[in-house]
Amino acid sequence: MEPQTPSPDPASGMSITKVQQWILSVLAFTVIEHFAFGLAFAGIFAEDQDARVGLNVLAGITGVFAVAAFRALHGKPILSAWLLLGPLPGVIGAWLTFR
Repeated sequence: MEPQTPSPDPASGMSITKVQQWILSVLAFTVIEHFAFGLAFAGIFAEDQDARVGLNVLAGITGVFAVAAFRALHGKPILSAWLLLGPLPGVIGAWLTFR
């Protein structure tokens, strides 16, 4: 750093609260989605047909909760087009289970 060059403005970055909010929301989303894909994965190896369907439905519902939690932690309206990505673990699990 040279004396002629002004230092960057420290207030131009994100606040610590905003960084914490992003870390918490990404962590919550990742953990819940891992659980949803785990349910779908369990549906692949279930012996009973009803269990396969039920586990994939639960995976889809859990995925919707993950998206809703992410949006809620950011203070955004929960109902949005992003909720359409929620059932993705259940849909992928059903495709892998019943192909």
